[in-house]
Amino acid sequence: MKTWVRDNKGFIAFMLMFGLFRTAVADWNPIPSASMHPNLLEGDVVFVNRLAFDLKVPLTNKVVTHLGEPQRGDVVTFYSPSDGTRLIKRIVAVPGDTVSMENDRLTINGQPASYTLPSGAVETLGNVGKLQAVQITEKAGAAEHRIQLLPEIMSDKRNFAPMTIPPGQYMMLGDNRNNSADSRYIGLVPRELLIGRAERVLVSADIEGNWHPRTDRFLMALNR
Repeated sequence: MKTWVRDNKGFIAFMLMFGLFRTAVADWNPIPSASMHPNLLEGDVVFVNRLAFDLKVPLTNKVVTHLGEPQRGDVVTFYSPSDGTRLIKRIVAVPGDTVSMENDRLTINGQPASYTLPSGAVETLGNVGKLQAVQITEKAGAAEHRIQLLPEIMSDKRNFAPMTIPPGQYMMLGDNRNNSADSRYIGLVPRELLIGRAERVLVSADIEGNWHPRTDRFLMALNR
C-alpha cells in the first residue's frame, strides 16, 4: 500500500485538489426530475458557481464570508432543510419579502406577478400518464421566466396565505409549479444550506429517449 501511494502521489494529490475545488469553488449538477420544467430538463447537467454567495470551508456548510446576495429569480442548488437531499429550485422570495399565492399566482410585497404568453405542452407523470400542461411567462419585479402549470393536478399547494420571509431564509419554488417538492413542502431554506447559483447548462442528453445529445442546450445560460 505504501508503495502504491508513493508511486501515485501525484494522482492522489490531483484528486484531493479536484475534490476540494468541487466543494468550494465550482460544481456541476445533473437534473434528475421534472420539477424545473420547462427551463431545465432531465438529462441537463448545469454548472454551479459555489462562490456566487458564500465562501465556505471545504466539505462543510460553515460560511467563512459572504461574497454576494441571493436574488429573486436565481436558480440555486441547496440542501433540503427537511432531509438533506440536494435540490435545485428558483428563489422567489428573499429576506424581508412578503409573499403569497392564490390559484398559482404569486404576489410579492403587495405587487401581483404578471402572466403572459401561454402555450400548450404535455407532461408525463409516473403513475398518471400524459397530462396537458400550460407554460406561461411569470414576471415578478425584475425576475422574469417561464413556468409550467398542470391544471388537472388537484393540490392545496396552489394557495398559501401571506408570509414574511425572516432574515437568513429563502423561499424556493420549482418552475413546474404543480410537480415540485419545494418550500411549500420542505419549508424555507436557510442561507447556510445554499450550495451555489446554477448559471448555465453545460451539456444535455435525452435520457428518456435514446440518449441523443441535445446540442441546442449546450452552454445555454439560465436567465433570471
